[in-house]
Amino acid sequence: MPDDLAITDFPLRAHDKLRYGDTDRQGHVNNAVFSSLLETGRVELIYGQAGRLVEPGASFVLARLELDFRAELLWPGEVEIGTRVASIGRSSVRLEQAIFQGERCVASGVSVIVQTDEATRKARPFSEAVREQLAQLVAPTS
Repeated sequence: MPDDLAITDFPLRAHDKLRYGDTDRQGHVNNAVFSSLLETGRVELIYGQAGRLVEPGASFVLARLELDFRAELLWPGEVEIGTRVASIGRSSVRLEQAIFQGERCVASGVSVIVQTDEATRKARPFSEAVREQLAQLVAPTS
């Protein structure tokens, strides 16, 4: 992802509050918390206001997480998590995400989630309705 990210680059946004317990000995928000913040963005995509992606008998699993730390994240405060669709596969979707504290991008990442069938526990192709919802969140091409 480019270095000059802005929250406006992401069509889907979620918010999270930083907690005192999120900090480490150096006073920063601990690195492990960043992955939980990206999860907040993915949950907003799957279950939130953008539209419910989960269809009966299906669920989503995280298959890949790539995370780049860009700046310190400090408590107290809130963060905004941006999410956009980079590409749509048969049963998986590649997401680009970023975490912002104010105007500053503190981390970015790539997440791949796979839709699975709850009975077989195997990948399940997207329905046309889910594919259309995901297409509305595709990252703009530069």
